[in-house]
Amino acid sequence: MNYLNIKEEKLLPVVIELNTLLAEYHLYYQKLRNFHWNVLGQNFFDLHAQFETMYTDARVKIDEIAERILTLRYHPMSNLSAYLKTATIEESTGKMEDREMIADTLKAHSILLKQMGKVIEKANAINDEGTIDLIGAYVRELEKTSWMLNAWNKDKKGELNTASII
Repeated sequence: MNYLNIKEEKLLPVVIELNTLLAEYHLYYQKLRNFHWNVLGQNFFDLHAQFETMYTDARVKIDEIAERILTLRYHPMSNLSAYLKTATIEESTGKMEDREMIADTLKAHSILLKQMGKVIEKANAINDEGTIDLIGAYVRELEKTSWMLNAWNKDKKGELNTASII
């Protein structure tokens, strides 16, 4: 049954971009777990809780992206080796200062937002409203989280606090 009203061959470019987003989210998720476990210093309580909130959210999105791929009648990428080959988000060391962790997280956000744009572009080309709606909500949420992390990383004058960022 063709419940999607989109020809299967037209879906492939969307699925390729969704699988790339899935890979990026897996690396992002692990980065956040790493930071949650390894954050130290005066900001420990704030960041430990924030990283947990963020990796919990990422875990939900990973499942939703995979289920969207399945809804489109394809199979999601599901091997760590494939994620590592596909993703451009890089693994992080656990030995970073808190501000470095925030800067690294914001860098990952930039990569995720760029990939979400690619997904939306491909989905828009074939009128895949379900994918556009799903990813559009992710964009809005990630932009807000990025704004908050960026605000956290500024001093009272609104200047970027670069004291511990390399």
